[in-house]
Amino acid sequence: MKKIVMIEDSKVLGTALSGALKVEGIEVHWAKNGVEGVAAAKQIKPDLILLDLMLPKLSGFDVCKLLKTDNATWRIPVIIMSTLSDPESQDRAKEAGADYFIPKPYDLADTLQEIKKHLQ
Repeated sequence: MKKIVMIEDSKVLGTALSGALKVEGIEVHWAKNGVEGVAAAKQIKPDLILLDLMLPKLSGFDVCKLLKTDNATWRIPVIIMSTLSDPESQDRAKEAGADYFIPKPYDLADTLQEIKKHLQ
């Protein structure tokens, strides 16, 4: 079974997305802030990380940089999902090491398809 760490502080979005992923047979570990997310990624070593940019305690940009510079997690693909979808934010996410960017609000079917593609 594929494992995902989802770092998302929105209860509504997190609940909807984790429910849809579980239906697809994907194990989801949900962290609600950046510090928890980094710890979960290091401990679980998931197949993929879904990361919001606007998080409490540690921004998604900083989380991505930390994960992509750590020997234990640098190979794990990171998909950013954020309302900060302007070109500057997308460039910053790429510079931090993000593998893909999905702007919010997102289409659930398209998002699930993109997640599955990155899990292969």
